Amino acid sequence: PAPGRAGSPAEKLLSTHYLAEPLDWPLAPPTMGAHVGVHRNLEPLYTFPEPRLVKNLVRGLPLRVSALRTLGAFANVTAMESFIDELAEAADLSPVDFRLNHLDNQRAKDVINALSDQMKTDQAGQNEDRGSGIAFAQYKNVAAYCAVGIEVEVNDAAEVILHRAWIACDAGEVVDPDGLTAQLEGGLIQAASWSLYEQVTYDGGGITSRDWETYPIIRFNNIPEVKTILMARPGEPFLGAGETVAGPAGGAIVNAIHDTVGLRLRRMPFDADAIKLAAMQ
Repeated sequence: PAPGRAGSPAEKLLSTHYLAEPLDWPLAPPTMGAHVGVHRNLEPLYTFPEPRLVKNLVRGLPLRVSALRTLGAFANVTAMESFIDELAEAADLSPVDFRLNHLDNQRAKDVINALSDQMKTDQAGQNEDRGSGIAFAQYKNVAAYCAVGIEVEVNDAAEVILHRAWIACDAGEVVDPDGLTAQLEGGLIQAASWSLYEQVTYDGGGITSRDWETYPIIRFNNIPEVKTILMARPGEPFLGAGETVAGPAGGAIVNAIHDTVGLRLRRMPFDADAIKLAAMQ
């Protein structure tokens, strides 16, 4: 379309802001629908008195941004599940028991218990150099329930090594178990890459992370062994599971790092630099 006036569809085109007489950037109205945009999964499934949700909308950012898979759910669940572990520690309860104590939803409890039982069986005699963490969420509080467990090691270079992962998922009646398993395991690997490696870097001249060396992603040598548990729910409505694993995976990783080295990381990626910085503070 030809360049138009402010308020026309043309102002949403990036090129119209580089004309001799550029159009103003459009101001996006805040989206306040349930689990939309950056506040997706901001509302926890846990029961707490007087919950209060705050969304901060920052205007005038110099960079054009776009959507990440899960929108805000990955960051929100990762942060929330990290803090849930902090609360469990303050209450002198296990991460599993604390979560169960603050859930009224039986299917959510079943997913966490299934994950916990499988991890206890598989981790008998676990290497003392390794730590583990769990996390849980129901995607958008209406889709699939998912709990993730991660077993990690932090080596002498402060690098996080992923050894084993567990996924427990309740997606209602499952039509294609292999397809659902692949979706969950692929999502976990992508979330692990976000958590440990991926970061856009920039300087005064612009973006500097322009290749695989400056924007690293997870490699095959750090893909964990994954065991996936699909809850049997014959006759139950189908629940979407395309993005359900990402937030719990991020939360489980940061909690496992804390269990291993005793450091609580609050900024991604959770790489060697982040661990060293936390150790010095």
